[in-house]
Amino acid sequence: MSLFAAYSICTVSKDAAGIAGNIFAFGLFVSPITTFRRIIRNGSTEMFSGLPYVYSLINCLICMWYGTPLISPDNLLVTTVNSIGAVFQFVYIIIFMMYAEKTKKMKMLGFLLAVLGIFAIILGGSLQISDIVTRRLFVGSLSCASLISMFASPLFIIKLVIQTKSVEFMPFHLSLSTFLMSTSFFLYGLLNEDPFIYGPNGIGTILGIVQLILYFYYENKSREDSREHLVVSYA
Repeated sequence: MSLFAAYSICTVSKDAAGIAGNIFAFGLFVSPITTFRRIIRNGSTEMFSGLPYVYSLINCLICMWYGTPLISPDNLLVTTVNSIGAVFQFVYIIIFMMYAEKTKKMKMLGFLLAVLGIFAIILGGSLQISDIVTRRLFVGSLSCASLISMFASPLFIIKLVIQTKSVEFMPFHLSLSTFLMSTSFFLYGLLNEDPFIYGPNGIGTILGIVQLILYFYYENKSREDSREHLVVSYA
């Protein structure tokens, strides 16, 4: 196999992984719609947390900026997916604040303003760095940290699942989309030799697997308990 053919295969594979990541990310972005239908229907945010959407918003904004040509070359697919993601997360936060209690509402408003302020500082600060390598290192490090923070945010939900022994507050589609998106961008980052992409997405892949294991474990346990209660009641 010639060097050109190997390069072509690598490029096609990288683009395929990036496109797959965009598709799975869209599934991740729309998966909370079921949750927000419930919130709107009940007129309350119940035990749902708005923090994952705040983490996702700052992550999308920083990663969107990292993917632009001003920061890193050949990462357009990172910019497109995170631009769409930022819009979705912003809408979710607004809806959450509409139906949250006053205390939660004020906290969410504070978080939203903080996120926008932090991103404005990052945007302006990075443009002051003239050296492109240093600029990429600066924004890439922040992007990596925000991705890890976003992937760690479901730990709140994982804790709730273990405490309640119920997957009610951890939708299956959300967990599956997280796993598939993380895996796709992990491969994309590897093929693009970009540690700021494959590093955090590798962690996201592991956490996605943990969520899926917990989901199937407690889902099956709930079914077994239901059947057991049915037998006892019948007897």
